[in-house]
Amino acid sequence: MSPIKAAVVQAAPVLFNTPKTVEKLGELTREAAAKGADLVVFPEAFIGGYPKGVDFGARLGLRSPEGREEFRRYFESAIDLPGPEASRMGEIARDNGVHMVVGVIERDGGTLYCSTLTYAPSGRILYKHRKLMPTALERLVWGFGDGSTINVVDTPIGRIGSVICWENYMPLLRAAMYSRGVELYCAPTVDDRDTWLPTMRTIALEGRCFVISACQYLTRGDGPADYAPIQGDDPSTVLIRGGSCIIDPLGNVLVEPDFTGETIKIAEIDRRIIARGKYDLDVVGHYARPDVFRLSVDTRAKSAVTFEGWPHSFAGDENTDISRPQEAAKCLD
Repeated sequence: MSPIKAAVVQAAPVLFNTPKTVEKLGELTREAAAKGADLVVFPEAFIGGYPKGVDFGARLGLRSPEGREEFRRYFESAIDLPGPEASRMGEIARDNGVHMVVGVIERDGGTLYCSTLTYAPSGRILYKHRKLMPTALERLVWGFGDGSTINVVDTPIGRIGSVICWENYMPLLRAAMYSRGVELYCAPTVDDRDTWLPTMRTIALEGRCFVISACQYLTRGDGPADYAPIQGDDPSTVLIRGGSCIIDPLGNVLVEPDFTGETIKIAEIDRRIIARGKYDLDVVGHYARPDVFRLSVDTRAKSAVTFEGWPHSFAGDENTDISRPQEAAKCLD
């Protein structure tokens, strides 16, 4: 079991400009790969953006026309899956020969989701996770994920899973991830508080896994001229200050938080440490008490509308008699 190198990319998107952000992602991935990275982790909402300080014109019982326009612009910055931006990110992973975890704002119908995409070095998407619980005002602009995207994927470099920002404060979600056997626990975030590092150390110790957390470094100048966060108009104002880190399964900090600007930090990952940690603590194994505590996880995808029975859809013309099964069946082909 050879050691690998993991990289946390601490950077900002080009806010409300997704093509330029994807281009920047390519440049940063090349830089990380040049440093020897096998796994490159980007922050929460790197593609699509996290417009910190904007309220989208919402007050209790009121929404302003200006806020609706802000949301329209944010909606247009999101990406479709499948779609050209997702395909381009796959090409970036392939061209640089890396596994890659990217925080994206995903557009599905009329709803946005805060998601992560995990890519293989072949360029294929291995895994999508949708944030289960948006925090505070995030619930105004993002939908809720469901249990179908709680997962861990087995790769040659280890078992990779993603938990986004304050999802990491959901103990039962963490337990579900541990039960999936997560080894490379990726935690894309925009939480830049001093309390984030001890949270990540707790998770690494609790799950006996490597925790790889990438945070944005965002300034007012990373947004367009008409971006109006509550923090003010000075381009140098720091809106998200970074704090990316990497922790090993025994709680040792391999990459210390950096609050000085955009950066790429690398750490060596030796998965043999995981077994050394599980020796005396496996919270879903020998250190569990299933006779006292049990967690049930519903991993079924949830849809607001389902079609049951026959026919599921109909696309006939005025000459089609849907009472005749043969003709109706043709409409469903």
